[in-house]
Amino acid sequence: MLQLRNQAQAEDAVQETLVAAIQGAASFAGKSSVRTWLVGILKHKIIDHIRRASRVQALDVPDAETSLEDFDVLYKEDGHYANMPAEWGDPEAALSQRKFFETLERCLEGLPKNTARVFMMREVMGLETGEICKELAITATNCWVLLYRARMGLRACLEERWFALGA
Repeated sequence: MLQLRNQAQAEDAVQETLVAAIQGAASFAGKSSVRTWLVGILKHKIIDHIRRASRVQALDVPDAETSLEDFDVLYKEDGHYANMPAEWGDPEAALSQRKFFETLERCLEGLPKNTARVFMMREVMGLETGEICKELAITATNCWVLLYRARMGLRACLEERWFALGA
């Protein structure tokens, strides 16, 4: 759901995954867990959905909702932080909490669609930049800009919604 941002498309991707798993059950060698195998199939089905959507709409246009200038206020002219990032405490402890992931999900939903998609493909699905660029028909420069925007947006959101609350 986070990757496709559409309930119907997410359900379709899951159904297509199950159909592909049933059809390809004989080829499952058992070298990994069934869950890992299914997640791999789902990953490819999500990419197929993204590829179909990218044919309809060009993604190489920077998001109008977030520009690089929006982040300029975070830095001094010499490139250092205007205000140091908030203390995040123990990141390992935060990652073990379900509420943290719920907060992260809400923060991802607050990002522009393409920015969140590139972040998820890179950081969650583990795709290389070249693969992302190929799938979304964007340039490497645009991909890095979108990743930067996603990280900065998530940092600000998490500081406000999680770390500032002392969760």
